[in-house]
Amino acid sequence: MADAVARRTHIPPEEKRLTDTMRDQFETIKVERPSPDVLQITLNRPGSANAMNTQMGLDLLEIFTDLGADPDFCRAVVLTGAGDKAFCAGGDLKQRHGMTDAAWQAQHHIFERQVRALIDCPMPVIAAVNGVAYGGGCEMALACDFIYAARQVRFALPEVTLGIMPGAGGTQTLARAVGERRAKELLLSGKPWSAEDAAAWGMVNRLCDATNLLPEALAIARTIADNAPISIRQAKRSMHHGLSLSLADGMLFEIEAYNRMVPTEDRREGVTAFNEKRKPVFTGR
Repeated sequence: MADAVARRTHIPPEEKRLTDTMRDQFETIKVERPSPDVLQITLNRPGSANAMNTQMGLDLLEIFTDLGADPDFCRAVVLTGAGDKAFCAGGDLKQRHGMTDAAWQAQHHIFERQVRALIDCPMPVIAAVNGVAYGGGCEMALACDFIYAARQVRFALPEVTLGIMPGAGGTQTLARAVGERRAKELLLSGKPWSAEDAAAWGMVNRLCDATNLLPEALAIARTIADNAPISIRQAKRSMHHGLSLSLADGMLFEIEAYNRMVPTEDRREGVTAFNEKRKPVFTGR
């Protein structure tokens, strides 16, 4: 197995670590590599329910910007929260208390850029929602490619109860996940909803027992990471952008993405492995 991993990655496993150009030490997040091709990012302010303060916004913006600039760095990402009570409780209202309008808007600009970098991450990002995901925390989970959630989790976008509204994608991503009418009910009431409801509506892909959440999220990340990385990135990009196009234009976008696979070593390896009745070893080339 170790040999297969070494063959399929252009950097040996012992060297697949965060480098000087991509930090592994942050103030508000923890970055780990539980397996050679999977990165785990943990929101790490458990004493504040992993609420998003300015520094967390900057830390997440940095890591996802770096990942966008180096799509070979890993093949899948799992995003979760520290502790068992909160994934992310949203914006840190203690820090925001007394902020001037200008300071509030400057901070929110960081949050906007951070969620955009998350959505634009070339490799799949799986949210492992371990506790409450309110406000910006819910928006962050919705910005991921799909969600695994612990059964006891509750979600909410309560911004209208605070005199604001979702501003990190929530009005767009929730409607795409659960439909316009249900999203309006949730957004305009500000009421929370359960993980069970989220799964029934299609927002959450899998419900997990709390102790199994992270192992199951990492397991699907490893399954994804075993597949051809160029194929994964192009398929994700095709789905993401195609949904904003007509069906005909989306299919044209898809075929352009498909054609990028034809000259790759991975395409040849996949066909060769099938005919040789063995597991393919993809290199991302």
